[in-house]
Amino acid sequence: MSIKLNHSVLDEIELINVLTQIKTGEKAWSEENKHEIVKSMIIHVGSTNSELRDKLIYTSFFRLIVENNLLEPEFLIELLNICLNDLLLKGIGEKGTDSVFTRAFTTLLIALILYRDNQDDFLSQGHVEMVKDHLILYINNEKDLRGFVPGKGWAHSIAHVADAFDELVKNPKISHALYPEILQPLWNKMFVSDSVYIHEEEERMITPIVEMLNNGLDVEEIVTQVQNIPAVLKARKEIVDEEEYWFLIFNSKTFLKSFYMNINGESRFHEIQMGIEHCLKEI
Repeated sequence: MSIKLNHSVLDEIELINVLTQIKTGEKAWSEENKHEIVKSMIIHVGSTNSELRDKLIYTSFFRLIVENNLLEPEFLIELLNICLNDLLLKGIGEKGTDSVFTRAFTTLLIALILYRDNQDDFLSQGHVEMVKDHLILYINNEKDLRGFVPGKGWAHSIAHVADAFDELVKNPKISHALYPEILQPLWNKMFVSDSVYIHEEEERMITPIVEMLNNGLDVEEIVTQVQNIPAVLKARKEIVDEEEYWFLIFNSKTFLKSFYMNINGESRFHEIQMGIEHCLKEI
């Protein structure tokens, strides 16, 4: 069944009502046309109504895809294609606009579909690699790094895309040889100077990096990245203003300290920890 983004089956109020009834148990998915409801959910995935976007649409997708496995593989593939081709890059490059909610919650939906594929193996290797390419393109170009937006709730674009990358690197169809290509944009996004991460974005971003380490990413890839940080910061200091430089320092230190604690006690990561200790003394 085709999903048409230019036709809303239910408006926001109607969707709130039906999803609330399903959530409270007044209705069940079996009593509804779940495909039609899901079409409305995807259309409103970036609603500025945080109750609808976060508590109802995302939660419903989680229950449909992860908890209860109620959507057929063919329908999930169609949803994934809509995410990649129509929603993920909607308004990309904008800052401070509402389009970030569509992008950020699309990455969460991608994460759920990847989770289901990790369980049931219905996506082709080519499709998974296409997801990789799109996620890298997205994170490289996302400029709106807000976490919580007053009056509209969580955007949290960087934390959400980290969740998608975490499911991606768990996928056996992603070769270990692709890990360095995936690592670089994740790493780069932690060293930004135009915004301060204050909503634990670094904790979420560390998760897929550690997952790659556990799955075969060469420790030397991280050691090299850490060793390069002082030189990168020195070069950036020459081209950003003073406030932005201190944003960069704050983000760098927070990320490195969190990384250190996440791998603490793992002897195989001792070289990374030593590198982080040395780096923190220099910056």
